[in-house]
Amino acid sequence: MIWTSSQSYSAKFFSTILLLILLLPIVASSNCTCTQKQDEDRNQSKQLIIYKLVAIVSVLVSGALGVCLPFLVKINIPFLHPDNDIYLLVKAFAAGVILATGFVHVLPDAQESLTSPCLSEKPWGKFPFTGFVAMVSAIGTLMMESMATGYNKRSALSKPQPIDGDEETEDGSHQVHSSALALESSNSSDKIRNRIISQVLELGIIVHSVIIGVSLGACQNLHIIKPLVAALSFHQFFEGIGLGGCIYQAKFNQKTMAIMVGFFSMTSPCGIGVGIAISNTYNENSPTALVVEGLLLSASAGILIYMALVDLLAADFINNAKMLSNPKLQFGASFTLLLGAGFMSLLAKLGDQS
Repeated sequence: MIWTSSQSYSAKFFSTILLLILLLPIVASSNCTCTQKQDEDRNQSKQLIIYKLVAIVSVLVSGALGVCLPFLVKINIPFLHPDNDIYLLVKAFAAGVILATGFVHVLPDAQESLTSPCLSEKPWGKFPFTGFVAMVSAIGTLMMESMATGYNKRSALSKPQPIDGDEETEDGSHQVHSSALALESSNSSDKIRNRIISQVLELGIIVHSVIIGVSLGACQNLHIIKPLVAALSFHQFFEGIGLGGCIYQAKFNQKTMAIMVGFFSMTSPCGIGVGIAISNTYNENSPTALVVEGLLLSASAGILIYMALVDLLAADFINNAKMLSNPKLQFGASFTLLLGAGFMSLLAKLGDQS
């Protein structure tokens, strides 16, 4: 299974996913029955390229810094160590960013694509595909987590177990095998769950990050690109903090962590590069592009919403003993959660005005 495979298998998995997603915009570069907006000022092409190159650097740096932050603060800023209270506040803020990304950014974009007048009324206008695909995606994520966790628990239980109870040693002391076994099993289960969370969350992030990158790279309007660069950089930074915290808690080996950090950091810049390459032929209003983007965004929204609510927020707000025993920490985490969600919602509003 993916959750317990070697590093090379993880690399192949993420490489295949990224390659398929990057090829989708090229497949979607077909003709459309709707009239595509043309750039009114062709003399802005040089400025467009400059801004897009700046976007690649800005998004790459902000994403890499965000996802690496949990590992950097471990060494340089002790009070922001992922095991400390302050980091729970930062993690709640990042979870709010991811939650708002799913609800406010990705899901509405998916709805807009799948309800476009460029699509035929049947079947796209007769059924709420956006919500249906998001629901199926969330359920699928739950089932994958459940099956992967169950498989690993059964594998652990099938191994030979030491005799339950106390065992007296030669010096008269006692060893409680059952307690040690329970602790080891609990630590192993937490590690497995954190690895599942980090991999599934990264998959959901990769999908919409590439699509956003392609949209920016193919855009021919400077008034849209300028605010989008800042919004996407902010988005990647705080999304990276959430993902980086999950990767850190999963305790992967260094090679696997480097692969996951690299994939997150490169997805949006690669998407921008693909968008630049196909900007002269890519038609965002073609039926193929609208359907592909709408379905992928819907699935991504379902994954992000489920992961934010269940694996990030519920794990800390409901199942974390440190949080439950500290009212001040609960209030602070609630505030930073609302702050993160509010900032991302504000970015959506500013994007509409641009």
